[in-house]
Amino acid sequence: MTDNRIRKILIVGGGTAGWMAAAAMARVLKNQYCDIQLIESDAIGTVGVGEATIPQIQLFNQMLGLDENEFVRKTQGTFKLGIQFVNWGHLGEKYLHAFGGVGKDMEGISFYHYWLKMHQAGEAPDIDQYTLNCLAAEQGRFMRPVDAGNSPLSDIAYAFHFDAALYAMFLRDFAMERGVRRREGKIVDVQLNPDDGFIESVTLEDGDTVDADLFIDCSGFRGLLIEGALKTGYEDWTHWLPCDRAVAVPCTKVADPTPYTRSTAHKAGWQWRIPLQHRTGNGHVYSSQYISEDEATHVLLNNLDGEPLADPKPLRFTTGKRKRFWNKNCVALGLAGGFMEPLESTSIHLVQSGIAKLMSLFPNRHFDREDIDEYNRQVNFEYDRIRDFLIAHYCITRRDDSEFWNYCRTMSIPDTLQQKIDQYQKNGRIFRTNEELFNDLSWLEVMHGQGLRPRAYHPLVDALPKEEIAHRLKNIRQVIQRSVEYMPSHADFIARHCPAEKG
Repeated sequence: MTDNRIRKILIVGGGTAGWMAAAAMARVLKNQYCDIQLIESDAIGTVGVGEATIPQIQLFNQMLGLDENEFVRKTQGTFKLGIQFVNWGHLGEKYLHAFGGVGKDMEGISFYHYWLKMHQAGEAPDIDQYTLNCLAAEQGRFMRPVDAGNSPLSDIAYAFHFDAALYAMFLRDFAMERGVRRREGKIVDVQLNPDDGFIESVTLEDGDTVDADLFIDCSGFRGLLIEGALKTGYEDWTHWLPCDRAVAVPCTKVADPTPYTRSTAHKAGWQWRIPLQHRTGNGHVYSSQYISEDEATHVLLNNLDGEPLADPKPLRFTTGKRKRFWNKNCVALGLAGGFMEPLESTSIHLVQSGIAKLMSLFPNRHFDREDIDEYNRQVNFEYDRIRDFLIAHYCITRRDDSEFWNYCRTMSIPDTLQQKIDQYQKNGRIFRTNEELFNDLSWLEVMHGQGLRPRAYHPLVDALPKEEIAHRLKNIRQVIQRSVEYMPSHADFIARHCPAEKG
């Protein structure tokens, strides 16, 4: 049989996406399966502001075989139990979208259905009182899960905050130690096969030509290969996700880092706050239709914890996705594939997910159409469902204090999102479709946190007497409170296990 396996992979662009791809492929494609090369240009630079993640990144780290303490130390990282949302449902309100479980399921029915019945009757406090991550985040506590039997401490879900530039460097060292070759240079031309339109090679500024069988486009928003060369097309989601600009700036750390990301809604967008060991990352995501860059920068600088450490960095983007993520022999990852703003810290996850799907559908040099179509189907589904979750933050609001929020509150939304909202409003039911990223608990925390209330509750919870439900809810709440009291402070945990080197 002819050996048609992929012999050369070229990754175009470094940054988080490029070096994640390089590290993963170096780990999976062992024993000199193929040559892996990455081209990046120091002159171009990277966006490098994505510093918050979701728990799925632990799977990526485990696949690489990383030591978590070393990873946190090398990236000036901290731990993350969820995202706090301020002023989203209404001015003055806040809630936490926490990772992990809520309460304890009973009689084969999700806990929150029992809680909803009691909460509607005014006989149960808010949902955060039954959520370990919420209480721990509010009190600045953190620990990794331990083997504690039936205790909530056995199942603590968490993610990380880290310096994106340091993360890319960490992965670069990992990949290059395993054979990935890095080439410094700027690509000035892309050569296509005249017969089938596949990419054959790229030409660098110094005149060198680099060929490959499989090309991974990690070139950022411009999509040098997927769009510049292959003209794949882009699906614009600005109607639903109207923010199209951001300005980012780090500032000095003025207190112990919180174990959560904060998202504060402003009059024409929102501001992120990401605590690291050595500084705090900040940015203002906004719609240029409703606020100028100067005003957006002013809002950002007026809402920092500490002194700015650099000049504000402006970014422009169009929310949406490529019409195909895998086109011919090119796969787009990261910003080259699409962008949905960092509201729920999904950007790095989408890189990770794209890599995992590529590994499961890894081609030979025939590039079978069925594999490419399946990859695009899976990635499209994931993007679409994450899009719906992000839109929910904007449209489920009672804010009417600005043109921006009036637009968001009244805009038309995708049918898939409307169905989710209608189902929840009817009787509190939430269903996870196939393998969409965000589960029913995530949807509950966001919809409830932003003020959406069901008109009824799941009828089967009436099978338990109300007194029994009240007794169980009280016990669950007490167990969670005692568990949180056992946890050390976030700062103490870092100091003990993974403090970054000074300087």
